[in-house]
Amino acid sequence: MLEGGQSLQSFVFVGNLTTKQTMAVMVETGSEETKDQAAENIRLAAMALDADFTFAIMEAWSLPPEKMSQMNAIFDKYGSIGASPFAVDTCSFMLETRHGSWMAQPVIKKMGVSKKKRTFGKVEFRFYTELQGRFAHFLPIKDDEVPGVLH
Repeated sequence: MLEGGQSLQSFVFVGNLTTKQTMAVMVETGSEETKDQAAENIRLAAMALDADFTFAIMEAWSLPPEKMSQMNAIFDKYGSIGASPFAVDTCSFMLETRHGSWMAQPVIKKMGVSKKKRTFGKVEFRFYTELQGRFAHFLPIKDDEVPGVLH
């Protein structure tokens, strides 16, 4: 889609590995209210499927590594990463399982001289133990669940 000059539509795929059922939930990111509604829709889908995983694909803004230590000051000054002059377009991939969460955020780059065509490089996932925010912790807690980490 990016290489064809289109924007990437944000989706979260919700699935149950035992029943082999999956559901794609479209994510609208236009306002705080639509983001909250999308997060609620994902949680409802995860409960309905008794989901084992969610996999999110979204365009996002991030900071370059050299600006990460200044993140709070950037938020204070500009109100968001996207409103700052340091924002970098990324493609965010997040896999949440009962054994932990993995995330990748390759930088989106323009293709050659094109103003619309974009691409990203190698996708490398990293394991995260502490994720926060509206687009995290979608899986319902199971009664017999024993906390643990697998990676």
